[in-house]
Amino acid sequence: MTGRLLAIARRARPKAPMEELGEVELSPEFGVKGDFRGRPGRRQLVILSAEDWADAQAELGGEPSPWTVRRANLLVAGMTLSRGPAARLRIGEILVELTGECDPCEVMDRQRPGLRAALEPGWRGGRTARVIEGGRLRVGDAVAEAEDA
Repeated sequence: MTGRLLAIARRARPKAPMEELGEVELSPEFGVKGDFRGRPGRRQLVILSAEDWADAQAELGGEPSPWTVRRANLLVAGMTLSRGPAARLRIGEILVELTGECDPCEVMDRQRPGLRAALEPGWRGGRTARVIEGGRLRVGDAVAEAEDA
């Protein structure tokens, strides 16, 4: 199954607003260039499924919030993100390894009341990931489970 990268975002420091980008460089050394979480480790970036975000927003009702409220780095659509151990995704020219669930925290409820609970079922809060092979990402890049890893 192949999906698409719908959006890219980063934040320079904790609690800073998210900055949306049309393209960005990623590497195993710094994750998303310019993002404060970039140091090597299991959580260099967060990947959010547009379908999961839409389900959470539908559960909340009312006017949908922008995806950047979730504070994720990549928004993808058209595929189911694996919950399995060490699953890998090819996104454009980069390779990432999914390292786990990104548990929603109390910040979500400060962004929008009830959001934390709406993100908890089915790993709707996204996946943490680390960069295995770096390169340049662009909105619109293909996203697929990596067969070449």
